[in-house]
Parts: sequence; C-alpha cells; structure tokens
Amino acid sequence: MSNHKILGALAVMMAVGASCCVPVCAQQRMSLQSLYDLADQQNQRIKVSEAALKAAEEGVASAKSAMLPSVELSVQGSYTGNAFMMSRGFSTSGTTEYIVPGLGPQQVENGKQPTPHWGNSFTAQATQVIYAGGAIRSGIEMAKLGQRIAELDVEKNRQEVRFLLTGHYLDLYQLQNQLQVIAKNIELTEKVIAQMKARRAQGTVLKNDITRYELQRQSLLLAKTQVDDAQKIIRHQIATTIHLPEGENFQVEDLSYDDAALRHDEESLWQQTASDHNIDIRQASLASSLTEQKLRNTRAASLPSVAVVAENNLFGPYTSDLIPKDANVNAWFIGIGVKYNLSSLWKNKHDIRKAQHEHAEARERVLLAREGVENGVQASYTQLLTSSVEVHTQEKQVELADENYSVVRNRYANDLALLTDMLDASNTKLYAEMAMVNARIRMLYNYYKLKYLTHTL
Repeated sequence: MSNHKILGALAVMMAVGASCCVPVCAQQRMSLQSLYDLADQQNQRIKVSEAALKAAEEGVASAKSAMLPSVELSVQGSYTGNAFMMSRGFSTSGTTEYIVPGLGPQQVENGKQPTPHWGNSFTAQATQVIYAGGAIRSGIEMAKLGQRIAELDVEKNRQEVRFLLTGHYLDLYQLQNQLQVIAKNIELTEKVIAQMKARRAQGTVLKNDITRYELQRQSLLLAKTQVDDAQKIIRHQIATTIHLPEGENFQVEDLSYDDAALRHDEESLWQQTASDHNIDIRQASLASSLTEQKLRNTRAASLPSVAVVAENNLFGPYTSDLIPKDANVNAWFIGIGVKYNLSSLWKNKHDIRKAQHEHAEARERVLLAREGVENGVQASYTQLLTSSVEVHTQEKQVELADENYSVVRNRYANDLALLTDMLDASNTKLYAEMAMVNARIRMLYNYYKLKYLTHTL
C-alpha cells in the first residue's frame, strides 16, 4: 500500500478524537555514543586494522635493528682425507724439497702424507655499518610513516563504522516515531469502530462506513508489520556491526534537536576542521612523505656502503702448509670494508626516475584529496543550511495546519463544515507534521555527515 493511503488512514483517525500516546514497551535504551563505544571495542573491521597497526609497530622495531651490529657465529666439524704430495708432473714417486723454517731445505717423499683427519672450526664475525648512503635511516622513516598510516587506518575505520551506525540509528529513530504514530492510530481506530458499531445498532451509521474503518485498520496493521520488520533488519545490522548478542532488542534514545546548535559554525570553520582532521588528507600527506623516503632509499643504492668488520677464527688442523699439522690455529682481524656496486651507475637511474615520478604523483594526490574534501564539506554545509530552512518552513506549516484544523474541527462540530473538509484539514495537518519530522531527521543527518567529513564523529 502506498504511503499516501497510509497517511490518509492516519488522517481519518485524527479527525475523530484528541490525540493520545501509546507507551512503547519497556526496552533497553541505547545512546548513539554507547553504540560508538561498543563498535570501538567489538567491531571486526576495527579489530583487523588494529592488528595491522601492531604489525606496523613491529616493522618500526625491525627497521631500527638495522642500526645494530650484525654478529655471526659459525661452528663446524669435519673429516679430512689423506693428503697426497705429487711432483709437478703429477707423479707420486720421488721426493719434493720442502723448506722447514730453522732447518732449511728438507726432502719429503711424494705420496700419501700423514694427515690429521678430524677437524673443527669456530668463527665469530661482527659487522657494524657506519655509512650506507642514508638507506638505513630512510628505511626507519619509511617504517615510521607506515605505522602512522596504519594508525590513521584504525581511526578511519572507526569513523566509517560510526557514520554507518549513525545512519542506522537515525533510521531506527524515525521508524520508532512512525511506530508510535501507527500504534496510537490503531487504538483510535478500534475506539471509532466500537463507537460506530454502537451507532449502527441505533441505525445512524451505515454498514459501509464501518467497513471503511475496518479496511483502514487492516492498512494500519500492515503498516505496523512493515515498520516492525524494517526495525528488525536495522537492529540486526547494528547487532552485526557491534557484535551484540543474538536477538538483542533495544530502543534508541530521543535525539536532542537544536537548530541553532547544529549550524552555529560557519563554513570556513568546517573547512578548517576538515583540513586539520580529515584522514584522507592526512594519509595522502603521509603517502607523499613515504614516496620521498623511497626516493632517498633508491638513491642510496648508488652510493658506497662502509662497515667496520671484526672476525676471530679458531680452526684445526692446519692444512694450508705443505704437510698438514694436527694443531688448532687462532687468527683474528679488524678492519674497514667499503662496498660499491659499480653497475648501479647505469642500472639504478631508471629506479630513481620512477621514484621521482611516484613522489610527484603523491604530491598531486594530496591536492586532489583536499579538493575532494573541500567540495564535500561545501556541499554538506549547503545541504545543512537548506534543511535548516526546510525545518523552519515545515514548523510554520505545522503551525498553520494546526490553526486550520482547529477552525475546521469547530465548524464541523457545529455542522458548518462537511466531512470532506475535516478530512482535508486532517490530511494537511498530518502531512505537515510528518514532513517536519523528516526535515529534522534530514538536518541531523546532514550535521552528522559534516562531522564524518571532518572526521570528528
């Protein structure tokens, strides 16, 4: 059934008696802020972004560890086979002259030499990079920027979830008001039907008139079912979003409405707030800084790296001499190593250019984000002003409709007006009241939309 038919049925009810209010069944009332708090704690989307933030925090710690010295320990056991001494002609016969320090030349028979078989090696190496062309510091800055972007992701998800809940909350608030109106008019319909049946028994009312009111009652019952089902859908969406227990039932609190408070800020203040707090702008700025650090990191690949290296090596047996010696030898050294990838002179230039273009693109994206937010704030603020005018217009229409209804009702009571005049006045009054409620909800929505665009929900 169309909304006009439902509103028409409601209007008839207003024509027959004074308004009364049916109390809503006692249910838990939940404020918008309480929904926000539950979402911050239980929303799955927020939990995912918080897990990503923890990973980004560990990424910063990992990047900082590149500044620490690198220490490597190596332990090795081995079995060494027999050594063979051969002449330059690869003959194992004859002798080879071998100079022994302190003894002079000695003759050693070619062939298999006594060889210690079991060997061991213990090596410790420490390396400290003291210059890497800025690659380490830029890596740390990139990790920090990634952490800040992850933090903004958490906050952005909070804002988006809150705005989603706000829309559901306003819808539920509107449906609750509609349900109260429908329930009130169902009760009035029952009273009118009872009165008309009594008058029918006296012969002053036609059966057709009673049938019309019974049809209107069915229309109201259908409208109540539709509103109840719509509330179930929205409550389920809210419960899914904030992980309420299955079947959780609640009523939303009445929203305070203050026209002046909603639009007290000038557009310039909203624009400034958006410029300072909008997460899209802040993330675009961080992304620009991130590409700048990537450019520095890419340039660092074309620079030499310098490191201090210290190593201690304990090994045995000693097999580097002509005749292996069954002994452990300990040797250590400390020095400075310089490493330079010469091919980076012709290979890395394309990577550098690519990073430069990406940085330029990121800067343009910052401007693009600012433009989009500025347009969104301007449009939403204009819509807020428009809805404010609409609210004032509807309030005036309600005032005029009430006056008109009062006059027509008095004339109808004195048999100076027709029933159709009364129905027209009732319809006008009902339409005006419904339009005023909808206008106020639209104004609230536009206000919360501004808070969402400025990310101050």
